[in-house]
Amino acid sequence: MTAQWQYQVRFDVNDSATAESARRKLLHPALALLFDILAEHRAALKCQFDAFAEYVAAAEEHGVENYPLYQWTKATIENPAKKEKYLKSFTLYVDDREVYAKEIADALEADLQPLSTSGLITRISNPANNPQSPQRPRERP
Repeated sequence: MTAQWQYQVRFDVNDSATAESARRKLLHPALALLFDILAEHRAALKCQFDAFAEYVAAAEEHGVENYPLYQWTKATIENPAKKEKYLKSFTLYVDDREVYAKEIADALEADLQPLSTSGLITRISNPANNPQSPQRPRERP
């Protein structure tokens, strides 16, 4: 049986103030259409910085040896430039799922496109148009 590829829509917003309102899910006029689209798709947004911080906290609580990306993630959230970047970056969960079928991701991405055209969203991506990150080279003994 072949495993079906799963998708995840991500996007960046145009500025820090908009990002903060989105993170706090504040009813702000500039975000009204975004939240309408998310509701239509049963989607919720998660700030990438918050997700990284939660990962680091979980690793520190349960043992960093069980969290292979701990060092990279901790370094990322402690770097001011990366913190600024990831505070404006969001991942969409659909029906509380982190990944979902291509059809769901494509429909969500299509409905978000007008927000990209208007400038609210500066980048939209999903695995269909994102290459996989390269494997880290193995250390030699």
